[in-house]
Amino acid sequence: MNVVTIKDVAARAGVSAKTVSRVINGEAHVRPEVRDVVQRVVAELDYRPNAFARSLSSSRSYLLGLFIDDPVSGYAADVQHGALMGCRARSYHLVVEPVDLAAPNWADQLRASIKALRLDGAIIAPPICDDVALMAVFAEAGLPTVLVAPSVAPPASGTVRMDDRRAAREMTEYLLGLGHRHIGFVQGPVSHSASARREEGFRAAMAAAGVEVDESCVLRGDFTSRSGLELGEQLLALPDRPTAIFASNDDMALGVLITAMKHGIAVPEALSVCGFDDAPSSRAAWPQVTTIRQPKAEMATAAVDILVDPQFRRGAGVRGALMLPHELILRGSTGPV
Repeated sequence: MNVVTIKDVAARAGVSAKTVSRVINGEAHVRPEVRDVVQRVVAELDYRPNAFARSLSSSRSYLLGLFIDDPVSGYAADVQHGALMGCRARSYHLVVEPVDLAAPNWADQLRASIKALRLDGAIIAPPICDDVALMAVFAEAGLPTVLVAPSVAPPASGTVRMDDRRAAREMTEYLLGLGHRHIGFVQGPVSHSASARREEGFRAAMAAAGVEVDESCVLRGDFTSRSGLELGEQLLALPDRPTAIFASNDDMALGVLITAMKHGIAVPEALSVCGFDDAPSSRAAWPQVTTIRQPKAEMATAAVDILVDPQFRRGAGVRGALMLPHELILRGSTGPV
């Protein structure tokens, strides 16, 4: 097979190889109509830039890093997919680096990885994006960073997030609209800043409706289905058990759902259960779980776009905090009280 080169793309598009390079790298100073033609020809010829040759001809590696605490979780899978799609569209490559903050030498390992990989930028996922010591390592390395769903971001970092508080409020308002007043809430772990925002949304909706929160029905989980099972047992054993349970993520909602089925409590006839994230577990359950769709893959793709933006890399025209929309997904696990 003949390998398609940048000169082949330039010849077909009727432009210079330099113009093709500018389009591929997302650089400015290319007319929109020329950019469209080049992108069409790149797709037609299935042109794939040679990463090694590109790095030799510039000071960039065209390699981005995704740093995450649990690379095998469902959340991580969606984030990785979005980052990969973003890198592919921009002719970059992605490397996934797990970070275990509980390891005694994690900082040294992180410094060594950053130095060895020669990254052009880093995407940092929650909850480690909220760790001050970790962010200090990236600042020390001078590496451009974009944080996904942080609680607070350093001024030099880009951020991509959704409105967890508003989404949780919408879910609670939906349950209230079904007539539920005695609503249980399964919190997420303290280490995830999104946990607090989701609880704030729940409490805000209850307060606005003039409904008092039963604190015995607010329990702390850890985003695992096991914790959902355990806390579901506690909630459903209460003398005055809730008519609806809102879990801070879908894995915990699945645990609550399994517990209800174990005790013969019909869902949604006798108990409504809802979650957050639109994880695969929410669609695999029966009944399927009402949830909030968090745009995890889209946030990662947007993080890539920010990192490769020449203005962001130069520190000019930084694109602040991007807020992506969420969606309330209604399924069979919720119904009228």
